[in-house]
Amino acid sequence: MSTAFLVFAALLLGTGAMRLGELAVSVRRMRHRPDAVVSEPALFPLMAALHTGLVFAPMAEVWFLDLPFPPMAAAASVLLLVAATVLRVWTLTTIGIAWNVRVVAPKSDTVVTSGPYAWIRHPNYVAVILEIIALPLFHGAWLSLVGLTALNALVLFFRIRTEEAVLLQVPAWRDAMADRSRFIPGVF
Repeated sequence: MSTAFLVFAALLLGTGAMRLGELAVSVRRMRHRPDAVVSEPALFPLMAALHTGLVFAPMAEVWFLDLPFPPMAAAASVLLLVAATVLRVWTLTTIGIAWNVRVVAPKSDTVVTSGPYAWIRHPNYVAVILEIIALPLFHGAWLSLVGLTALNALVLFFRIRTEEAVLLQVPAWRDAMADRSRFIPGVF
């Protein structure tokens, strides 16, 4: 096993540990407002499968296909991961206790319009998109990169529709976010 593969595996397993920590925080928060949690019987398990796949599929691809380590791809990956991490920390710091891995109907007084939410509606999803591209890219796991990105696009298509249907019921959110793009300010 090369040092590059060990670093790659550590990045992936660290991401998995982070996702489990996020899930634990979310479960604790949902216990305080169980009636506000939106049911997603098919979508949430698909999201869980996506993030589990993000940890294990790239590692398996590199291991079983004996892929060489691509230094330039790794450098690009690190830049994307730094950007994703900065955006994620900024987002979670800004949204605070209102953040959850599930769709939870917000209290009308918890609409966040500062930080990255001053420019886009879904900054955490942008961070996840960047992570899903960057992690497989680190060791050239192109099949995982393409497959996981496509699955994430499908998941986000339905997740954002569900989430925004709930958020649009909150007049303060509807008014604040009416002129904001979902992912890229002024574009999309």
